[in-house]
Amino acid sequence: MSASSSVSQPHSASPNRVLLALMPAALAALTLLDIASVQPNRIAPGQGLNLWAIMGPAGVLLAMLPLGVCSLAWRATTLRLRWALCLVVLAMIALPLGLAAFCRVFIDPGAPYARVGLAAGFWVLLFVFMLALIEFKASLRLPHGSWWGLGALMLGAWGLSLASGMLDKLALMQEYLGRSDKFIEALLYHSLLVASAVGLSLLMGFALALAMRRWPRLERGINGVLSLIQTIPSLALFGLLLAPLAWLADRYEWLAALGVQGIGAAPALIALVGYSLLPMTRNTFVALGDVDKGVIESARGMGMSPSQIFLQVRLPLALPVMIEGVRITSIQAIGLAAVAALIGAGGLGTFVFQGLGQAAMDLVLLGALPIIAMAVIVDGLLTALAGALRQGVRHD
Repeated sequence: MSASSSVSQPHSASPNRVLLALMPAALAALTLLDIASVQPNRIAPGQGLNLWAIMGPAGVLLAMLPLGVCSLAWRATTLRLRWALCLVVLAMIALPLGLAAFCRVFIDPGAPYARVGLAAGFWVLLFVFMLALIEFKASLRLPHGSWWGLGALMLGAWGLSLASGMLDKLALMQEYLGRSDKFIEALLYHSLLVASAVGLSLLMGFALALAMRRWPRLERGINGVLSLIQTIPSLALFGLLLAPLAWLADRYEWLAALGVQGIGAAPALIALVGYSLLPMTRNTFVALGDVDKGVIESARGMGMSPSQIFLQVRLPLALPVMIEGVRITSIQAIGLAAVAALIGAGGLGTFVFQGLGQAAMDLVLLGALPIIAMAVIVDGLLTALAGALRQGVRHD
């Protein structure tokens, strides 16, 4: 009598569908779209160049990179995803170095006004690789230090290329070099405007949330007013503030001495605070109300006073959710502060609207890219802070 034995088959890893959808887009951008263009000056249109015009047959080697990521993502084990992550990080590091080589080869040193523009293929590649990094972040449980290290490598490649002057012939860098002083001033002003709006909305939102907890009848009215402000388009709200502020500045000299007028920073700050109050107030109110009642009762049983319970128990436990409100408010304010340039508030939005008026897309990017980078950095830092606070609460 023969005994039958069963042989266990190893479980095959499932494909990563996100990467399998992203990498063909990267391959199409590499092979079908122009990567960069060469412009004789700021006004003249540039001549677009694709991968084959830039690298010739050697471009096949670069086109193999998305295919390599696809092959690794087809059976998405942890080890294979890590190798795929290495390929994407390598591509992100190669982008600035490749641009530097392109500037050196395709720009004539005797043409002082010649510049290199970034074409659609470059932006698609950058966008796709960033989405891939987000997918890796969700799929791979790597230590936070590893992600910070990889980010430092990628940013370091860009920083090294920019600091060395190898990218000075980029049209974007040409716009920056011609306005470096104004750019730094606009960046600082934009940051100060956002920080002021978020700080004021944090204080006011906290006070309103406490008032709603103390007098529940106020909740409906406060939420209604703040929701109404949110429904007003930003440009309309800026316009509504022009006449009242101009009248107040004309009537009261001390307000005019403080810089309050119909245009400029005053209406921008008021509008940003108004837009920021709803998420700040609502998150703070919900965070304070969602603290476990059993914990509060335990604190009372230990003889803690109401102020001690609030400061030592309720507020620390609510802080992670409150930080989420600060994160949402900050990102919203960073974007809306750009629109405030239309009423003379300054900031990075000035370059965006100047570029649109002059049909100079690189000038638009000079204002838009720092806004995007600022929002991503603030989002990452506040998300990390909220996560650290949650971990601290769990350990306590």
